[in-house]
Amino acid sequence: MTERFKGSGLVGELFAEFTGTMILILFGCGVVAQVVAGGALTDPAGGLGNHDSIAWAWGLAVTLGVYVAARLSGAHLNPAVTVALAAFKGFPWKRVAPYALAQVAGAFVAALIVRWNYTEALAAADPGHTIKTQGVFSTLPANGNTNLPVTEWGALRDQIIGTAILLLLIFAVTDLLGTPPGANLAPFIVGLIVVAIGMAWGTNAGYAINPARDLGPRLASYLTGYGGAWRDQYGQLYFWVPIVGPFIGAVLGAGLYKVLIGRFLPEAEVEPPGLVPEPEPEPEPGKS
Repeated sequence: MTERFKGSGLVGELFAEFTGTMILILFGCGVVAQVVAGGALTDPAGGLGNHDSIAWAWGLAVTLGVYVAARLSGAHLNPAVTVALAAFKGFPWKRVAPYALAQVAGAFVAALIVRWNYTEALAAADPGHTIKTQGVFSTLPANGNTNLPVTEWGALRDQIIGTAILLLLIFAVTDLLGTPPGANLAPFIVGLIVVAIGMAWGTNAGYAINPARDLGPRLASYLTGYGGAWRDQYGQLYFWVPIVGPFIGAVLGAGLYKVLIGRFLPEAEVEPPGLVPEPEPEPEPGKS
């Protein structure tokens, strides 16, 4: 039996963040590839899923990624989450950059796997590898829909709001002084939060709410034939929006939780005598 590598410290944490984020993107970008590229080739079109299946798969992807990484690293899987934890929960600032790099790397590798696996479907649905299927890997204003005139500034607003909601709820779910879910169900609840955000806040910018989720796959798509990956459907540089917006939103959401809820919660205290049963004394030798 292989012995576990103990005492890994930061190295083990970074592998956990890499792997957890990789799981997140394998399912997340994978479902979009199935719906967008594969679905474009069915008769009638759209036979392999829809917006709801995308929202549910992304939520499950978060849940599964968190279960993979939580024991070693806390399963941030999102640089914006890491920054918020450093700002409000005492996470070491010196580990923010290594965590973020591991998260982006995991997302990048996962997107390459999705790109490779769906090579035929993407080529058949979109031979020029254009904006038509760019959304498989990275987000766009209004999901690339020119009928909804969302600019990069509107999308930035959307990303700030969506990520603020995410972090406020993550802080609520994981606050042991509040009413956290028991039986190790927190990852499942966080996944449901992402499903809800996808269903309620997915129109204007595709709910990236995670710089690594967008940047890693965007880079992977650019290196594998999507020459316009850094721009939106209007030709504007867009890649910065799902990076900057989530960082602002994460600090805002975490701060709102602290101000509106966290500071009013009771501190953890030792139960006063009489509420906790006293242990029975050990019987003296020879007595029963």
